[in-house]
Amino acid sequence: MSVKAEFEDFVAEQISAFGHITQKRMFGALAFYHQGLIIGMAIDDALYLKADDQSKSGFEAEGLPQFTYGHKSGKQIGMSYWRAPERCLDDPDEMKAWCSLAYQAALRAKKPEKKTTKKIKTS
Repeated sequence: MSVKAEFEDFVAEQISAFGHITQKRMFGALAFYHQGLIIGMAIDDALYLKADDQSKSGFEAEGLPQFTYGHKSGKQIGMSYWRAPERCLDDPDEMKAWCSLAYQAALRAKKPEKKTTKKIKTS
């Protein structure tokens, strides 16, 4: 997996139509974050957006593939990222709409913070 610098720059500019985006390299991919949550990844010069059971039907209806990778056992492992429609890369309104779906999926996937309780010593 790798991402060409030109593609990184292009996608970063296009995805910024959604709002403030930060990015971080992960395993040869480039991850895009909005408000601390990962909403997409650039992998092999393609943009994949976060999806879940509530939103993946939109990707499936468009005929877009899920990101998968090969496991040592030869089995393909699917991740919760689906290829973004090509029109997102040319249309800021489309990018905003699809990134919004990805952000909503990221919010739903967010694990609740564990509450910690302090034990009070009594004498």
